[in-house]
Amino acid sequence: MNGADQFHVGVVVDDLDAALNELGDLFGYQWCPPLAVQTPVVVPSGDFLLDLRFTYSATVPRVEVIQSVAGTLWMSAAGSGVHHVGYWSDDVEADARRLVSHGYAEEAKGVRPDGAAMWAYHRREGAPRIELVSREIQAGMEQYWASA
Repeated sequence: MNGADQFHVGVVVDDLDAALNELGDLFGYQWCPPLAVQTPVVVPSGDFLLDLRFTYSATVPRVEVIQSVAGTLWMSAAGSGVHHVGYWSDDVEADARRLVSHGYAEEAKGVRPDGAAMWAYHRREGAPRIELVSREIQAGMEQYWASA
């Protein structure tokens, strides 16, 4: 893991469209088209399919804005709404083990059909939530950002 691999800050909001309009008006963000996906998620209590609606800013620094999902860790937070700091990872599982060894509990991970982690969230009390994102999807994300 390397600080230079930090590529976005994620926020969770109750109204995605309103938040995109406000952040765009205030700070000039240009947004990629919102995505709606159903993704398999593994959490300590079991597996489930998560319906997620989100987008990224096309402008940098990159901001990911996620529609809140009740009853999950993607609920809007009191206060700032800052949800996580995202980092590219060349090996999500190895980096996840390193975070765990430093007291960051694994909260959730998204897996491919073969079970390999594509992303993972980790959290430690008093520290920001960390999202590890497989560098395997970086080229696709860069195409998405360029599509705006």
